[in-house]
Amino acid sequence: MKADIYTAKGEKKGSATLPEEIFGLPWNADLVHQVVTSIQSNRRTPVAHAKGRNEVRGGGAKPWRQKGTGNARHGSIRSPLWIGGGVTHGPLKGKDYTKKINKKMRSKALFTILSRKLVDGEIVFLESLSELDSEGKTKEAKNIVDTLSKVKGLEGISRKKGNAALIALGDASAEIKRSFKNIPTVSAHEVENLSALDVLNYKYIVITDPERSIEFLKSKNN
Repeated sequence: MKADIYTAKGEKKGSATLPEEIFGLPWNADLVHQVVTSIQSNRRTPVAHAKGRNEVRGGGAKPWRQKGTGNARHGSIRSPLWIGGGVTHGPLKGKDYTKKINKKMRSKALFTILSRKLVDGEIVFLESLSELDSEGKTKEAKNIVDTLSKVKGLEGISRKKGNAALIALGDASAEIKRSFKNIPTVSAHEVENLSALDVLNYKYIVITDPERSIEFLKSKNN
């Protein structure tokens, strides 16, 4: 399996040999769904919290005596039946949403999505980003994105809304990541940190330093 390698100027420069076990897998919706929802759960930070009857203020004394008033009996205004009382079965900030994901499942889900995107023409291999200067200027990064949008099939990579492209950096540096930071439709991450959720969130995946990146992906399959 072969794929073209492009320069930052949008020109073809050789080809990369793609391993079948990473870019040739059939689509597995059940696996992808299970892994992606697990990653979302693990990234979840519980913030919403409803106070129970033991956390609301007041209610130390019985509202009225047990009998003789004609009212229903109550022991505390902290009861969920009262306005301002505790909440029953409300969200709790201490709840643990984490789910275990096996390493092989995590890797295979990532490779399954990469295989699908390759078939759909949504993966481009970029020789390097050496054209970016050491100052990490956004202008230079934007020029590269605009240049790649001229390649047939990659016209949407420079769109102005949504998650257009994820730059998977084979050789990351702080300057390169800073160059793409201010482009709202583009994000840059190291290949080492790619997850199924990250890849699924973006339309196009730009993999830099193909030889090094593919070797690392192959190591995750062991």
